[in-house]
Amino acid sequence: MAGKVFFSVSMSLDGFIAPESPEELMGRQWMELQQWIFPQRFFRENLKLGEGGEEGRDNDIVRETFERTGASVMGKRMFDAGEKMWPEEAPFHTPVLVVTHEKRDPWERPGGTTFHFVNDGIEHALDQAREAAGDRDVRIAGGGATILEHLNAGLVDEFSIALSPVLFGSGIRLFDGVDASRVALEPVRSESSSRVTHLTYAVRPR
Repeated sequence: MAGKVFFSVSMSLDGFIAPESPEELMGRQWMELQQWIFPQRFFRENLKLGEGGEEGRDNDIVRETFERTGASVMGKRMFDAGEKMWPEEAPFHTPVLVVTHEKRDPWERPGGTTFHFVNDGIEHALDQAREAAGDRDVRIAGGGATILEHLNAGLVDEFSIALSPVLFGSGIRLFDGVDASRVALEPVRSESSSRVTHLTYAVRPR
């Protein structure tokens, strides 16, 4: 179990990663935030949106993020929104551990994604995800509150932000409530494309 725990998100220039209301997901602002990823060839192939698409560094980063991930952890809010929007063949193709208070049997989808529902906290969900991932990495898929909970608990090794040239003005901020007294960052990589700037940081205890 040598893999890292990481998260990878798109963020607006003013620090938001999602609209406040789940009903606004797939709305105009969110589509603008994510517009860099929709044309990418790997993304289109993974969601079975058709052949073709852009290739280049953005596409490579999407593919590398997918390939390094052996299991994912997400919160109930993200799962509830995704359950309505994901295609039948959900785009993870790995085990996904959902942190929730709801008791529910595993939900297996075509293509290798199985959602497991964990009722006893993020540490137990992360332990199960590490075991499922083997020597690959565990991705904290979201949403913002789940990412922040792992970050403040010292459970994140690395994260990447695709900084998108849009402004939200309101919504869910990535670092709203971060315990800055416990979290130190070390720059790992910065790459710009014609669409976004990719920033990667290692997380260290302060």
